[in-house]
Amino acid sequence: MRIAEVAPPWLAVPPRGYGGIEWVVAMTADGLVERGHEVTLFATGDSSSKAHLEYLFEHAPGPAEINSQWLDTAQSLLAFRETERFDAYHIHSCWSALVAGAVCGVPTVHTVHGSFTPEMREVYSQTLDRIWYVAISQAQREQMPELRYGGVVYNGIDLERYPFRAEKEEFLFFLGRAAPEKGVLRAVLTARETGMHLVCALKISEPRERVHWEQDVLPILPGDATVLMEIDHEEKADLLSRAKAVLFPIDWDEPFGLVMTEAMACGTPVIATPRGSVPEVIDDGVTGFIVPVEDYPSAAAERLKHLDEIDPAACRRRVAEHFSKESMVQGYERVFELAIEEASAS
Repeated sequence: MRIAEVAPPWLAVPPRGYGGIEWVVAMTADGLVERGHEVTLFATGDSSSKAHLEYLFEHAPGPAEINSQWLDTAQSLLAFRETERFDAYHIHSCWSALVAGAVCGVPTVHTVHGSFTPEMREVYSQTLDRIWYVAISQAQREQMPELRYGGVVYNGIDLERYPFRAEKEEFLFFLGRAAPEKGVLRAVLTARETGMHLVCALKISEPRERVHWEQDVLPILPGDATVLMEIDHEEKADLLSRAKAVLFPIDWDEPFGLVMTEAMACGTPVIATPRGSVPEVIDDGVTGFIVPVEDYPSAAAERLKHLDEIDPAACRRRVAEHFSKESMVQGYERVFELAIEEASAS
């Protein structure tokens, strides 16, 4: 198949630091090439891929420009200029790319990477019979079941990039945005209650992230905590593999938290809240523990006493069986085949 992968235009593929969507795009594009498909990746010029790379912007503008509509529009004009070159489009951002995909006449697949905001519900409702949607968890699909879904495809990871380590060090790890719904405050409270050393790797770029960090979190941060800003993949994988546990105390229906599978791939259990895809990803009591949001600090602290019940090998095995790069790429192959077949029959 001749497939166009259209990435968001604000971060490189793969990303240098923060950027879960961009990691998914990178693995999907490379995986499809490895399986013999002709893939063109529309991303920024500082991206790296086994696919043929085409770009309008030489350098990624960075997290501060996420959701910039003019960047999205400009890249969409490039990606959809010569639609006859492709059998299918796979778009990872919405707004203008979604509009272009809906009217271009080529089967178009859109992965819903984010939440169903009122604005997105309105846009999606206008394309019910024009776009093939992919949910990244069953929980996400249930939020808007009326869309035409090609299937549920879990985000995958390349296990070879995540070192397995059975012996852990005595620290807790939090990785994510410093936004209230991501739960960094609950992670800090858990560390205070247990007395365990906490390492945080954070993205603090948007105003609400800075306000939450400076006003709510920083005043109660333990003095021995280690705070890092955005880190590269090698440092992230190293910390994930050495941590005693990864804290994932989200308070929103996150469609898929990639950090959960990254941690488990390293043999590290995850202590999470039952929001969004969490119950689909974590096998409670086997690869980590799921505790209520409202009880998180105390309940998480109690579960941390039982980490010896978690087999690191079981954590990695779950990722290999359900959340691998190979499983994800094959899932998208099936969706593209369905979209093209349906278009040919109509």
